[in-house]
Amino acid sequence: MERNQKEEVQALQDTIYVLGGKWKLPIINSICNGNHRFKEIQESIPGITSRMLSKELKDMELNNLVKRTEDRDAKVAILYESTPYCQSFGPIITEMINWGISHRKHIKNKVEK
Repeated sequence: MERNQKEEVQALQDTIYVLGGKWKLPIINSICNGNHRFKEIQESIPGITSRMLSKELKDMELNNLVKRTEDRDAKVAILYESTPYCQSFGPIITEMINWGISHRKHIKNKVEK
């Protein structure tokens, strides 16, 4: 089957638009690792400001990656969870983490030689 390069480029651009930037993947990773409260997410990601985290969570909610739940009776009223749609990206994130670890080792070995 012949590949449609125009369609592939558009798909890559769409992916980068929704998941690109410095913070979105670390936020998804944090939430998927059990951090569901704003403060927990922020503390698990070095360098992210509360303003940036708030902006990114709102954007991710609009793109159906994160579900925001309010429980006024709870001690901490707002929880963030990954959606099933976001979880469909999980295997790709795992592969990106594996590649990143491998790449860091590759570059380190190349520099040491």
